[in-house]
Amino acid sequence: MTGVLLTALESGLIFSILAIGVVITFKVLAVSDLSVEGTFPLGAFLVGRFLTLGLNPFLSLGISLVGGALAGLATYVFHKKFKIEAILAGILTMTILYSVNLRLTGKSNIPLFNYPSIFVYFQNKLLILLVIVLLVKLLLDWFFNTEQGYLLVITGDNEDLVKSLGKNPDTYLMVGIMLSNALVALSGAIQAQYQGFIDITMGQSMIVTALASIVIGDAIFRESRKLKLSTRAIIGSISYRIIIGLAIELGLNPNDLKAVTAVIVLLFIGYNNIQSKQKEGKILRDLSIE
Repeated sequence: MTGVLLTALESGLIFSILAIGVVITFKVLAVSDLSVEGTFPLGAFLVGRFLTLGLNPFLSLGISLVGGALAGLATYVFHKKFKIEAILAGILTMTILYSVNLRLTGKSNIPLFNYPSIFVYFQNKLLILLVIVLLVKLLLDWFFNTEQGYLLVITGDNEDLVKSLGKNPDTYLMVGIMLSNALVALSGAIQAQYQGFIDITMGQSMIVTALASIVIGDAIFRESRKLKLSTRAIIGSISYRIIIGLAIELGLNPNDLKAVTAVIVLLFIGYNNIQSKQKEGKILRDLSIE
């Protein structure tokens, strides 16, 4: 059981970076970006490509970040410059990246066990993952406390307000989508080094996995308004992985994992909606009494 919890914690930390990336598009910018299912394996395949060429594994992570950001830029261009709906723009990017990923290595599956990873430098995998996630969180929280970060958040809430300040909301939309996909690619790159292989199907259902982490985090901390979105995503991701790990340990068929994930998302979204309606009803009753 201890081994299951440790694996769940490690996986939760890796996928929390994915969840943080999706938070930026889905919750901050209110944009349905499905390109993450292409940028997640893109990060993995970039790492695989450069590790086989002998590049330092940490530098490979940096290249994955840049690759993910460029993929996000492509989605932005499709959406804003070609006037394509955001969800379709993401699907187009995801489709293109499928071919790009195959071109990077020439194969759909490559083992990486014989190549160095970031984990060979540290005996404790959990510790290095914790450091990376905390670094991502702190940098992101710092950015959102800057003027540019505030403007990015406002872009998701009220583009007209950004325009009234003499700024171009499209610029912040572009930055947000690029930042989101960069983090998603980073998550894929770390996962590739963690599991020791890359596969073209790595991106399947990643958006559902990220949403599961987000809604679980929101459900756990729905009353904690001051808790940052990044913290919610991290704890939600770890909680989700623990739930899945325990379910498999108790006999869940791994083939049912995707269906179970979808059910978890539905249950937590339903719970959040019911709680919100009950809270609104209580407020209305209190107002009517007054």
